[in-house]
Amino acid sequence: MARRRRGLPVNGVLLLDKPKGISSNHALQRVRRLFEAQKAGHTGTLDPMATGLLPICLGEATKFSAHLLEADKMYRTRIELGVITDTGDAEGTIIEQREVPSLPAEAVESVLTQFRGEIEQVPTMYSALKHQGKKLYELAREGKHVERAARRVSVYDARLLAFEGTAFELAVSCSKGTYIRTLAEDIGHALGCGAHISQLRRLKTGPFNGDAMWTLEALEALADQASREAELMPADVLVDHLPSLSVDEASYGRLAHGQSAYLAAGELSPDALTRLYYAETFIGLGVVKGPEEVAPKRLLSTVAIS
Repeated sequence: MARRRRGLPVNGVLLLDKPKGISSNHALQRVRRLFEAQKAGHTGTLDPMATGLLPICLGEATKFSAHLLEADKMYRTRIELGVITDTGDAEGTIIEQREVPSLPAEAVESVLTQFRGEIEQVPTMYSALKHQGKKLYELAREGKHVERAARRVSVYDARLLAFEGTAFELAVSCSKGTYIRTLAEDIGHALGCGAHISQLRRLKTGPFNGDAMWTLEALEALADQASREAELMPADVLVDHLPSLSVDEASYGRLAHGQSAYLAAGELSPDALTRLYYAETFIGLGVVKGPEEVAPKRLLSTVAIS
């Protein structure tokens, strides 16, 4: 007999404003407990020292969270010059201090041009990337160091917001996989004095910005479970960038049984993903197999089989 999952079948997406000082998983578990949800996941880790946008997926929404892992991001960060730490941020141990030359803002602007566009980064040892099944930050905490291959990432913009001589603030728009700590360290190296980040806030991920974020305190202050659930966004916001198709009753039945449906896919190319709707209700994702054939890819558990 299958074990019954504990909690409530809560489904949807919450945009959390993660506070400083806790891990993304800790923040996730607090949200899960507040909603008493059976299942929860997030769409991209933020370091404990970082704050800002952390989309939380509850229930059926977790099936589509991977689509946001690939999304572009936007950050605001403060970079301190002249101090190098082992982690690349203010929470690490200082390993070197250097004199900061007298730099005009124009000198920083000039260096920033080197870090816009497609660049190569060597991931920090204090990252969640894995080496032989173990996360790099776990190896780093054991005092171990492994070679990491450089990876190509895209920095669409690195805009100077403020400059104070020994510190400055940047707004960074970038592709997935970009490490802001590494970017700051590389900028510090190019300026000849080293650097680390002292603040990091994520402002945007994919289509989501900070306008609809909730703090943990604000969630806790809501009156009841119904009030919290009313603030959740539907699961299909995670795949809103994909084209959509409407499904009739016969096609709905075939899809629910794991069979291809005969739908006019229009100009969608083979293997393209598409959102599927029955009676204007999102039922999951399909994959185009031909001009008039769509197969089920990932359906909601609520899709009825009759």
